[in-house]
Amino acid sequence: MASESVFILLGSNLGDRQLLVNQACRMMEEKCGKIVAKSRLYESEPWGFKSEHWFLNQVVEMSTTMSPDELMDMLLSIEKELGRDRSTPHEGYVSRPMDLDILYWGDGYIADGPHVIVPHPRLHQRRFTLLPLCDVAPDYVHPVFRKTNRQLLDECQDQGIVKIL
Repeated sequence: MASESVFILLGSNLGDRQLLVNQACRMMEEKCGKIVAKSRLYESEPWGFKSEHWFLNQVVEMSTTMSPDELMDMLLSIEKELGRDRSTPHEGYVSRPMDLDILYWGDGYIADGPHVIVPHPRLHQRRFTLLPLCDVAPDYVHPVFRKTNRQLLDECQDQGIVKIL
């Protein structure tokens, strides 16, 4: 399989957030492919739920030869290894030591399956995703909305606090 460029959002709001983000990047490089770009680190208030623990977020661009399903399985494995527990069903969002989301795949690959949804269905609604995404790919065009990440950020109505760490 040819190498594809993939954009992944990392988020952590439990434990040593910076250490966890660094560990996740190291593990992704060991198991998934080469990280070719990283955004700055951002701190953001929780989105979609209440928590006193703010998130640390970063977007990485990775080159991988894995399929979307293979990469998603590996990302879920890394989350688990870093302490994420998905065994207890819950409604909505919860605090977590690590969350890894595939935002974009290649030159606009679109998937809407039970395992992988690409592009991420809510990336255009979240400043904590769009700000770091614009660090690494401001001109990347969303394959559904046909707008650049910069345009999506400019139009984003999310008023959540997101600041450079």
